[in-house]
Amino acid sequence: MSDMRIPASSYGWPYGNNYDSNGDYSQTSDPRGIGQKSSPAECETCKRRKYQDGSNEMVSFKAAGHIDPDNAASVVMSHEQEHVSNAYQKADTGNGEVVRASVRLKTAVCPECGRTYISGGETNTQIRYYNEDNPYQKDLKESDRSKYLGANVDIDAG
Repeated sequence: MSDMRIPASSYGWPYGNNYDSNGDYSQTSDPRGIGQKSSPAECETCKRRKYQDGSNEMVSFKAAGHIDPDNAASVVMSHEQEHVSNAYQKADTGNGEVVRASVRLKTAVCPECGRTYISGGETNTQIRYYNEDNPYQKDLKESDRSKYLGANVDIDAG
């Protein structure tokens, strides 16, 4: 019976061709992927990439700094959590409440080696402030009181 394997050259594989002429997996093939100028190990663009915070808060990375690509996700997430922490501190000092806080990491593809990397992060927070001196706030509180009064009644029919 003949060999039923499909030769590696007969179909497209987007992650590079690591198969030799016999169709066996080879660790010694070219580490670069299809259409890549370099391998991730020797990429100058990744080695020189710097991160800098563009917000007006006092957090890390105000001055541009390099982050190891293998640790970029955890370092950027930690930085974005500083923004969340600042929002909670701001809410505490101003009689407010953090209603929503979300963090999103952004990714991109390196044009030289084709590696996906963390290109930055974005934090969105929403703080609600209570103004007890505002007459509208007082009226709202009073109307809420009458609305919720007796809403939760626990009656024992024993």
